Amino acid sequence: MLTTFLGFLLLFFLIGVSSYFFSRKTTSDYLVAGKSVSPALVGLSAIATNNSGFMFIGMIGATYTMGLSSIWLMIGWIFGDFIAQKLAVKQIQRHAQADTVHSFGGLIVHWLVRDSEGKTSMTQVFRLRQLIGVLTLVFLVVYAAAQLKAGTKATQVLLGWSPETGIYLAAMIIFVYSLMGGLRASIWTDVAQSIVMLFGMASLAIFGILSLMSSEQSVWEQLANAAPHYMNWLPSDMTSTAAILFVIGWIFGGMGVIGQPQIVIRFMTLHPERTPGEMQAYYYAWFVTFYSLTVFVGLLSRLLIPVTAGFDAETALPTLATELMPKIFAGLILAALFAATMSTVDSLVLSCSAALTRDLTRKPSQSLYFTKFATFTILVVAVLIAISNNQTVFKMVLDAWGLLGSAFGPLIIWLSIGKRVTQNQAILMILSGIAAFVLFSYFDWMAEVYPVAFGMLTGLIVAFLTSAVPSLQKQASN
Repeated sequence: MLTTFLGFLLLFFLIGVSSYFFSRKTTSDYLVAGKSVSPALVGLSAIATNNSGFMFIGMIGATYTMGLSSIWLMIGWIFGDFIAQKLAVKQIQRHAQADTVHSFGGLIVHWLVRDSEGKTSMTQVFRLRQLIGVLTLVFLVVYAAAQLKAGTKATQVLLGWSPETGIYLAAMIIFVYSLMGGLRASIWTDVAQSIVMLFGMASLAIFGILSLMSSEQSVWEQLANAAPHYMNWLPSDMTSTAAILFVIGWIFGGMGVIGQPQIVIRFMTLHPERTPGEMQAYYYAWFVTFYSLTVFVGLLSRLLIPVTAGFDAETALPTLATELMPKIFAGLILAALFAATMSTVDSLVLSCSAALTRDLTRKPSQSLYFTKFATFTILVVAVLIAISNNQTVFKMVLDAWGLLGSAFGPLIIWLSIGKRVTQNQAILMILSGIAAFVLFSYFDWMAEVYPVAFGMLTGLIVAFLTSAVPSLQKQASN
């Protein structure tokens, strides 16, 4: 098992390092891979970044607990993701081609300035760029810590390692190949990791089915008897109205993809002569297949792992791998989980590096060495948070995703539909979206709805009001 696991990690490492020989040794290439990546690589890299350790650890744990009703997380998430991409990705690709755009913040302020038709300059929106840079740093570092934490759940169960060992190993590998090839290394390793992730989840589903075939009952009948209401399509403790709101909340969760810097930066790298539709064919084919397998494995885990006091549902996947699979396949599962976490962490860290070096000062740094040092610093901070934080992976990821989606999603959607905004309007949209997400999360208002729905709606309402009401629009301009 250890041999298989380390063998795959070595493969990812070598793929990442090999990108060094194809890089142009410039800050631009380090941060955005020359903006000339093929649709297949962009699609598979973006979806591997999207489907992180959250899927292997958080989503399987949620399905183990909730039952079939967790499928609405999948349906809502994918549908919302599709809506957001149809609205925005083509525009993102177009604006990303500017020579000065190398970061998420740079993309937004360039977009805003271009759409102002000369009424606004880059220097006039510096406060907005700084705010985006600071929020990117804060939220993505927490997100990266959650991913590093996800990997340790498996190494603890399968290898008996301490949490710190898994975190240090992942961080070291990510740092070396990111240092060598930047975003290009991240994209290349993401593609290899996406293949391993899909194969690993499919293997676990097959072994799970085979282990249950000896029963006189079908797998579906066994699931129906697993627990009361376990195979209900909607959560049994919700009214019809609450269930509808539950699904709507996850649609907004999926739409939050457009506010995730680590994913948007991948859309920015798409070759200008290729279309978003080509990229999305790879993206959604993988997304639907993998998410379906994840929900199925989560259901099987309830039959194969008895509910006991103190059992951590987020260890369901590594526990299944230990009990069901030959050691070589258990090593594959462990490698797939690590691949999922690494494919997201490297993306998050590089997005933070771009924010730190391009968005916080009036004159963006052109130093490749300083940018690489920023990568090292960000990774160290993420490691320290991962070691000290005791929250579940599910909660940490949803909080980080929700904050990013609430902050930036409404602004990008508003710009995508051709609306103009001033710097102050944009700042107000960002801060109001964050405030709404935090309030609904902290006070647990309408607990059945993922709070990102309120964050994004608040940002869009603020945009509409400040654009539609002349007095408010004048105040925003000032």
